Amino acid sequence: MKYSYIVFLSILLLACKESEKNTATDAETIIEKVKIPSLNLEQANRLAELPLACVDVEYPNKLGQTLGDNEDLKSPKELHPAFYGCFDWHSAVHGHWSMVSLLRQFPDLEKKVEMEDWLSSSISKENIAKEVDYFHGKHNKSYERTYGWAWLLKLAEELHKWDSALARQLTGNLQPLTEVIVERYIEFLPKLNYPIRVGEHPNTAFGLSFAYDYAVEVGHEELRSLIEQRAKDFYMNDESCPLGWEPSGFDFLSPCLEEAALMKRVLSEDKFKIWIDEFLPKLKDKSFSIETGKVSDRTDGKLVHLDGVNFSRAWSLNFIAKDLLEFKHLKSVANQHINYSLPSIVGDSYEGGHWLGSFAIYALNSISE
Repeated sequence: MKYSYIVFLSILLLACKESEKNTATDAETIIEKVKIPSLNLEQANRLAELPLACVDVEYPNKLGQTLGDNEDLKSPKELHPAFYGCFDWHSAVHGHWSMVSLLRQFPDLEKKVEMEDWLSSSISKENIAKEVDYFHGKHNKSYERTYGWAWLLKLAEELHKWDSALARQLTGNLQPLTEVIVERYIEFLPKLNYPIRVGEHPNTAFGLSFAYDYAVEVGHEELRSLIEQRAKDFYMNDESCPLGWEPSGFDFLSPCLEEAALMKRVLSEDKFKIWIDEFLPKLKDKSFSIETGKVSDRTDGKLVHLDGVNFSRAWSLNFIAKDLLEFKHLKSVANQHINYSLPSIVGDSYEGGHWLGSFAIYALNSISE
């Protein structure tokens, strides 16, 4: 009887181990079954059409401008000779980033000459001087804070990474505006008492992440140190982020995942693991999933934001998973989000086409980083 009981326990133990093995195998199989998107030359040529189709399109245009007097009533191109296209200033900036990113990665792009010619004429010393003048205007202290600021520094970072004579020239031309944006961050962040936790432009975590990447890339220690401190001030004690509340109807950023990706940047690996266990413990679950943002109308400039939330979730999830095996399964969730939105953004409406290319490129870049 005792022998039979021991045999029974042994069989049960083996069954449990086999079940655990099968569960792990099933999880890995699910990950493998999700198509892994990639930014190859064919895809790069396809996505290059988006910034090329908008950087020189002045109208329609959303200026986001505070008028001081009649003298401020000028055309977008007069106000912003470098970044007047793509519907608004920040989209023009990250349209330029898209070109630089694609050129840096794919020297054999079909539209290489056209893109390089545009960058040379757009990011000229004269044009950037006028952009700087605009930022120094009496009513423009908070202009594009911090979303446009973040993309301007992302553009400067990408130029710094690109080893070419053109990139060095453009970096020098852009530098006066880059310095203005860095100064704005350094002036503003100590005054911000509370982070902005929305899924659109003002999101603090997003603005800090891109600025931090720039500071790390170029070795700007003052900006890097300030962001590290402010991120900890804002988010270190956060717990149980309500990911289930996301996305809101117009979101193109995930407040929870943008915050997690920022904290992955500024904390040591050990401290991040402790923090994320309190903030988003469900991310460790191998079966973790989150439904993609569903777009009902891509001709609606707000509703199409949900394509953006899919791309931005993907880049955040990939950053969280980077170099951490316990979060490897998040890459599959990221791929699902990219696969949902990527086929729709080229050749679709201008409401999404003027900005979504940059989001797609950045999400695709995050797969290999």
